[in-house]
Amino acid sequence: MTENKKPLISIKNLSKHFGEGETRVDALRNINLDIFPEQVIGLLGPSGSGKSTLLNVIGCILEPTRGQIELDGELVYNDRWLRSDLRGLRLEKVGFIFQAHNLMPFLSSMDNVAVVLDLAGYSASAARTRAGELLEYLEVGNRVEAFPGSLSGGEAQRVAIARALANRPRIVLADEPTAALDSERAGIVMDLLRKVAIDQQAAVIVVTHDEKIYDRFDQIFHLRDGILSQT
Repeated sequence: MTENKKPLISIKNLSKHFGEGETRVDALRNINLDIFPEQVIGLLGPSGSGKSTLLNVIGCILEPTRGQIELDGELVYNDRWLRSDLRGLRLEKVGFIFQAHNLMPFLSSMDNVAVVLDLAGYSASAARTRAGELLEYLEVGNRVEAFPGSLSGGEAQRVAIARALANRPRIVLADEPTAALDSERAGIVMDLLRKVAIDQQAAVIVVTHDEKIYDRFDQIFHLRDGILSQT
């Protein structure tokens, strides 16, 4: 799978700590990780082990303390940010699926997904077509006009997943994407993430405690006390 391919995500000697002195917490310790196109990676570990911190660092939301981050061939961090437009970088390259759906309460399901495409320059009709396809695939096609307040937890999470994948990102970062879903719908989500990885030559990282999807990963990594190891 990885022969003759360059990693989409390459992390070298990456560390992140919070606080100083006696209050210092080392959330990530000298992380080295390469993830290639078409790979779906599981990231496991106890609460507080640094999993969400690592996702937020890779997604250029949280600044590391030191190290290197290369995304899709672009060195974006080398002991400092090398790109000023981090928002544009995220919109261009990264799709986020958070544990909390973070949908905009004043927009319908359709518009929550389409707004990402509007920002990326899609026409209104193309944005709604793409949004509708994803919502239908995730079995919330009958809820396109519903607002987040009227969705169940599982429905809202599936809308959030559609939004994250709308712009065909090559890097997908998912934090507990199946936690609110039953086994069948969790399987649908993992099938979609696999399809994204193959069709878009994307790299997918999934933080999870959901044992029913462990067999869906190409590799599983563990974080404990900020230290990364591979199963």
